[in-house]
Amino acid sequence: MPLNTTRFDVLDYLKTPEDRLAFIEAAFEDGEAMIIARTISSVAQSIGMNVVAKKAGMTLGTFIEALSEGDPPLSMLLAVLKALDLQLLVKRIDQQ
Repeated sequence: MPLNTTRFDVLDYLKTPEDRLAFIEAAFEDGEAMIIARTISSVAQSIGMNVVAKKAGMTLGTFIEALSEGDPPLSMLLAVLKALDLQLLVKRIDQQ
């Protein structure tokens, strides 16, 4: 019996600012630069890549290139987070 599957598209689940925030928070908890870059790219796609790139003060090409490399410069990351109405916060990891 063949296995029935359904196509999964994360963009179907990034409809609200709260959805987008939760997705980005989970990526930062993981801590891998490539996952964070791909997550931000997906969030930007859910809003519109052109819109986010313009709001971040960069061209669409620069924006896409920086995210596709998987390790965007900190200045670019901060600009994109600001364009998404987010900010990067640092907190101490509790020792257990």
